Amino acid sequence: MRIHIGCIGRLKTGPERALFERYAERIAKAGRGVALGPLSVIERPESRAARADDRKAEEARALLDALPAGTVVLALDETGKTRASAAFADDLAALRDTGVQDLAFLIGGADGHGAAVLAAARSTLSLGPMTFPHQVVRALVAEQIYRAITILSGHPYHRA
Repeated sequence: MRIHIGCIGRLKTGPERALFERYAERIAKAGRGVALGPLSVIERPESRAARADDRKAEEARALLDALPAGTVVLALDETGKTRASAAFADDLAALRDTGVQDLAFLIGGADGHGAAVLAAARSTLSLGPMTFPHQVVRALVAEQIYRAITILSGHPYHRA
């Protein structure tokens, strides 16, 4: 199952990018054994619309239009449900085992997701009640995908 992270904004060179790339490389290598990955990134620019609702709608359309047909969408949203890492791994395995070819984790812009993304999402996920910079969210999502792969493969990375 191919995995995509769709984001509003670009990840600039720096420690956040280096951390993200480290997990993306690990996903590419370790994921083969459990049929997860590789990981790709879809970046779309921030909308310049004056109103927040218009910005969210434009950004939502840009993210959804960039996905391969049939992609299952999981939206990162502060109102989403939290998952323990082992449950998250089970969720990924269940999607893979039901024949999902493409899975996308979508990270909205500064105003959040537009209604179109939330309507298209199979579910919404939250990384917790705190707010994180979008650059950090990318690294956290990549790390959790890698952690899920190690859980599914029996690797000792996850010590719960």
